[in-house]
Amino acid sequence: MLCPNGLKVASDNVRYTADAIEASYEYNTTAVCEGADGGMEVRAEKHKYEFKTSTKVPKLGVMLVGWGGNNGTTVTAGVIANREGICWRTKEGIKKPNYWGSLTQAATARMGSFNGEEVHVPFGKILPMVNPNDIVLGGWDISGMSMAQAMERAQVLDYDLQRQVAPYMKDMQPLPTIYEPSYIAANQAERADNVLKGTKRERIEMVRQQMREFKEKNGCDSLVVLWTANTERYTDVQAGVHDTHENLEKAIDADHAEISPSTMFAMACIAEKVPFVNGSPQNSFVPGVIEYAIKQGSLIGGDDFKSGQTKMKSVLVDFLVGAGLKPASIVSYNHLGNNDGYNLSQPNCFRSKEISKSNVVDDMVESNEILYQPGETPDHIVVIKYLPYVGDSKRAMDEYTSELFLNGKNTIVMHNTCEDSLLAAPIILDLVLLAELITRIQLKKDGEEFRGFHPIAVLLSYLTKAPLVPDGTPVVNALAKQRAMLENIMRACVGLPPENNMMLEHK
Repeated sequence: MLCPNGLKVASDNVRYTADAIEASYEYNTTAVCEGADGGMEVRAEKHKYEFKTSTKVPKLGVMLVGWGGNNGTTVTAGVIANREGICWRTKEGIKKPNYWGSLTQAATARMGSFNGEEVHVPFGKILPMVNPNDIVLGGWDISGMSMAQAMERAQVLDYDLQRQVAPYMKDMQPLPTIYEPSYIAANQAERADNVLKGTKRERIEMVRQQMREFKEKNGCDSLVVLWTANTERYTDVQAGVHDTHENLEKAIDADHAEISPSTMFAMACIAEKVPFVNGSPQNSFVPGVIEYAIKQGSLIGGDDFKSGQTKMKSVLVDFLVGAGLKPASIVSYNHLGNNDGYNLSQPNCFRSKEISKSNVVDDMVESNEILYQPGETPDHIVVIKYLPYVGDSKRAMDEYTSELFLNGKNTIVMHNTCEDSLLAAPIILDLVLLAELITRIQLKKDGEEFRGFHPIAVLLSYLTKAPLVPDGTPVVNALAKQRAMLENIMRACVGLPPENNMMLEHK
């Protein structure tokens, strides 16, 4: 059963004012510490939180770095099709636009039961959120093609849909962007006809000006910037260059070669206090960037969209380890033919993707010292090959071999055909909508002053392969835990307790 009109909680611990939802919340948790006998001691703890969520939903501008790529054109066409109610003809018949694959637009959260039936609310209705149909899209690309031309080049969408959205996209032009040839594959150079010139500092200032002009021109109340451009090679993080905010600023002024375009975009966004989300796997957020974001109180999040193969891996390994089975070998093979695959055919760019795909199982392995000795991990290999013929329809093949009772073996083999950009586009929308929502929530603990969430947006973890977290915070990749974290925070903002799934109440 669905509550289609959203959620309004009737409770003493939530208050609806003209411009905010104010809620009090008792947070029950456990603390593990060293006991008097030198062993581990577990204690129950309680904290009193208060949340204040602004209900003023802004006119949101979304600027994508790599706007003219497969993901950017798919997001743009999808928003236009949904906004305009465009239907299109395929060999299977007439198709209608939707936001399937989006947590905020197509998923629900359980609220309780009524007359023996479960009651759910649309996820995006728990708190007031921007409607994706209302966002203003723009961004940057190394290619100067119009968005209509870029959509045709991407070969992702059905022809009849392309034909109908093209008139809306033909005058959309990506802004010139930051381009550093050493950071992406050499095979991308032929696209790079739309780039900014100047020193690194000058180009950062140009990007800041582009954001201000976009916001003013479109009458936006706020902006979110998201990187969906090519995967960069990893930055060689160096002491005296990347380790502090001060050193990073000096390195930028010195035009140091080891400053990536994504790091430059992050610095520009932090300076403007515009949320910046990294949807690719490279290490954009070097220590100096993180220090600057915390100093400015400017939101950053990432890394790398969790869409197809990796999402399945985080679910399956969590299940296996949670069931007391021991994954000993994980082999993941991919082939794809879009421009992302073309760029990843260069080894140093592939290495960034390999790291983010491989690290997704680490926290699940570390959670069970019965199965794994300290330092022990499964044999885990990731292979990606460029195969032009398959285009955006990526093939992913996985083999999971686990050790069983009394030296038994179990092997699960999975074949997954992922329409890459059609999986990524709804995740992009979720990331920008949630990033904007986070900026409207304030909280205080045990009577302290109200403050925003930590600038490193842990709440975006569900949507990313390699979640960025503050120092001292554990990295959690198990998908169910990540979703529960996000859902329970949103429930707390309206004064509801977390779902405990104990099912103790019955007639």
